[in-house]
Amino acid sequence: MAFGTNKDWKHPRDADAKIAKMKDGSTHLAHKVEHVVDLEGDGAMIGISLHHADRGDTATGLESLDEAFGLLSEAIEGVAGKDLPDDLFGRVVKDAGYHSDAVLEALEVKGVKAYVCEPPGRREKKRCWNKGKDGPERKRRLYAARRRNTTAHGRKLQRKRSELNERSNAHLYETGGMRRVHLRGQANALKRLIVHAAGFNLSILMRKLTGVGKPRVLQGIGSCRGTGVFGACGAGAPGANADASCRR
Repeated sequence: MAFGTNKDWKHPRDADAKIAKMKDGSTHLAHKVEHVVDLEGDGAMIGISLHHADRGDTATGLESLDEAFGLLSEAIEGVAGKDLPDDLFGRVVKDAGYHSDAVLEALEVKGVKAYVCEPPGRREKKRCWNKGKDGPERKRRLYAARRRNTTAHGRKLQRKRSELNERSNAHLYETGGMRRVHLRGQANALKRLIVHAAGFNLSILMRKLTGVGKPRVLQGIGSCRGTGVFGACGAGAPGANADASCRR
């Protein structure tokens, strides 16, 4: 009998938590989070999903993409009342963990250009394309994705993915302290993640409107910027209070 596996052992108070290996090499009971980030804008999160930690990236990546597509479609059509553009998800950029023939096929069926990095050593590995009827098609999709990744545009997208995706990771799990959560069940953990993701998007919006995305940034603002902020706060007050606020 094997010990320490998810098939033979479950947490007595949180059945959704699964045994998983962390990035630092340690082993913990964990959940798996995936972000979908807009690369054409300022890196706003358009989707966040929670999965069992023992599932692979190739299995959960498409589910996270479909969930983000549904949320964005609902926001555009239902809330904004606009028509859904045909190329809403024209390109999808992923790291090497999401690379597989099934993922490339699914993205092609959706009409999406895939920019998925190949895992180290995969390019040098010889593959037999004669097995199965879809061998030539799998070969065509693989080489097409490889060509896209090696172009200047493909390398630029991969650099942008590393930059913008890590911003949301740092906000939620480093400064946000979400590496460890004291919650039971995926439903409760997902609620906490959604609140943190909403705060991250709100900081991007505030930075666009006022130039200040986080309260901590106010500590370093000069006197002129501070006068504008406090003056706006006291605009509706009587004259003495408004003058006092402006003097700050």
